[in-house]
Amino acid sequence: MSVMDINKIFSMLKPKEDEEELAEARELHLAVTMDNPEYLCSLLSQDRFKELINTRCGWGIPMTPLRLAASKGSLECLKILLANGAEIDSLDVKAQTPLFAAVSAGHFDCVKELLEAGASPCGSIHNNGSPVLTSAREGNANILRELLKHGAEVNVKSKLPDWATNNTSTTGPLYLSAVYGHTQCFKTLLLYGADPDYNCTDQKLLQRIKQPKTVLEICLKHGCRTHFVQLLIDFGADLYLPDIHTNKAFPNHEAMELLMRERVHPKSLMSQCRLAIRKQLREARWARCTEHLIEQLEIPQSMIRYLQHQT
Repeated sequence: MSVMDINKIFSMLKPKEDEEELAEARELHLAVTMDNPEYLCSLLSQDRFKELINTRCGWGIPMTPLRLAASKGSLECLKILLANGAEIDSLDVKAQTPLFAAVSAGHFDCVKELLEAGASPCGSIHNNGSPVLTSAREGNANILRELLKHGAEVNVKSKLPDWATNNTSTTGPLYLSAVYGHTQCFKTLLLYGADPDYNCTDQKLLQRIKQPKTVLEICLKHGCRTHFVQLLIDFGADLYLPDIHTNKAFPNHEAMELLMRERVHPKSLMSQCRLAIRKQLREARWARCTEHLIEQLEIPQSMIRYLQHQT
């Protein structure tokens, strides 16, 4: 973070010199706090209030009215603020955007509205977390799917310092959803192109790590349900990367038996074709996401469902 960024954050903490302006800004916040869209509309019909629409105030973390509406789930107020020109990706002192606040609070309707209005699905580059990481950890599959549909990075990493490189490699959304037992989030990430081996496509990062842990190994180590291992197999994870001979204390024996069985049985031709088609579609960089492309294919619905792992 640069000196300019730090100065910007500290400037948010300074009280407004104009007490009259501050009082009027508080009225906007009050309208949102009360979830009173009618009162908010009446205020924003006046130019002096409209000029204060991006003013940060309030106890604790000073925030804009839009950030407040997103965190409270006040959808109608949020729509009114957007229609009146509220800054959609404004940051609070923690470098969190309104979208990040809505994701953290689990307000799907607000998340969808913000994304459709053009909010960045990746959040802020100055924040160590991201909307995708948060939704994967919390197990909110609907929000996660909406973020990925709008172009969020499926292999995103926490922004940790270089000395924590090894931790960085095991804090992606696929790892988090597995450790926390969120099956739907896990499958959603794989459907949208998450790397099934390391949840990472940065080869330089992987080369800096002595012994990077695969998602499959993490699933075995944490005793994740067998369904997680089956999904990794279905989505083409390299079954020979984990060294299962050095650690015989994996708690889920059923998952271990499945892995050993799959290691000696080649995939069916249908399964290999599905993996090949999905790989080709992922490489079509002009597409927003693989799932969108699959839905556009002029093939029977039964084949589309198979490509989407619905059968």
